[in-house]
Amino acid sequence: MQGIGDERIRLTATTSGGGCSSKVGSADLAEVLRDFPPSEDPDVIVGFSTSDDAGVYRLSDELALVQTVDFFTPIVDDPYDFGRIAAANAISDVYAMGGTPRTALNIATFPMEALGPAVLARILAGGAAIAREAGVAILGGHTVKDDEPKYGMAVTGTVHPKRAITNAGARPGDILVLTKPIGTGILSNALKKGSIDESQIAPAVRWMTTLNRAASLAMIAAGAHAATDITGFGLLGHGYELARASGVQLRLGASSVPIYQLARDLIAIGIAPGGSRKNASEHEVFTTFAADVPSDLRLLLSDAQTSGGLLIAIAPHRLAKLLEGLREPDALASIDGRIEAGSGIIVER
Repeated sequence: MQGIGDERIRLTATTSGGGCSSKVGSADLAEVLRDFPPSEDPDVIVGFSTSDDAGVYRLSDELALVQTVDFFTPIVDDPYDFGRIAAANAISDVYAMGGTPRTALNIATFPMEALGPAVLARILAGGAAIAREAGVAILGGHTVKDDEPKYGMAVTGTVHPKRAITNAGARPGDILVLTKPIGTGILSNALKKGSIDESQIAPAVRWMTTLNRAASLAMIAAGAHAATDITGFGLLGHGYELARASGVQLRLGASSVPIYQLARDLIAIGIAPGGSRKNASEHEVFTTFAADVPSDLRLLLSDAQTSGGLLIAIAPHRLAKLLEGLREPDALASIDGRIEAGSGIIVER
């Protein structure tokens, strides 16, 4: 993609943050929503009280809507890939709830004079490609002029009212499974700083543009108790939301969590986004680390992810069926821990 004056556009250089690391922090968000009144509508099956991935609204005894919205600043330099990643990330929230995505509306802010319409067109084309792959119809959208480019989607899906998978159903004894590697926040930060090039972030782009559809279908078929997708608050942040909503404790094995090794190497030379470091500071409140868990792994567990995988809680006797469903190119299966009675998160080596 060529930009103004035939110079290659570096989208990551146009923003102060990248991807889901640009989200408002969980502690700040909790303060903002502290006095926000919950809905009293009896057809709201899932609202915002449990910090779930999407809202669920019952239309009938057989049909409920799954609704979500997500948009952010560029995490990669290529406009088309940015559009693909942003769309996959937005659609993922529906998959995390066990729903089927149906329609979407584009949301974009853009510095038209600085970057030009061709760049925005490529971003939207990338989003459209992922939407087609997911079977999602884009019905329209809204754009606003801004100094920083941002793109995402408001997505509507469907699910049976009694079959939505939330973050509140985990039970002591459940096994935890993660379906994508972590470290995308660190990799994007390195790309923005010019410490790595596009070829080095390509494996992460492959996973960030992979739909969580296969993982969602596998967890539905296996009868998972709970799930959440891992995005801006990192594995620990979203894991804690699941633990808190379910009234349980998570015990994670840090060495079992799939990571991008390059991200760990970059931490060693001091590269990590501010959003991930802020996450790590906030996560200390509810996380107990074993003494032998190294500092780089601690930071990786809090790294702000974009279009991350699903964290699934499932009963041990159903694990084999889940793993069988995840043996596809579009999903991996890493057994990272278990659910216990208690609260918060314990991380072992």
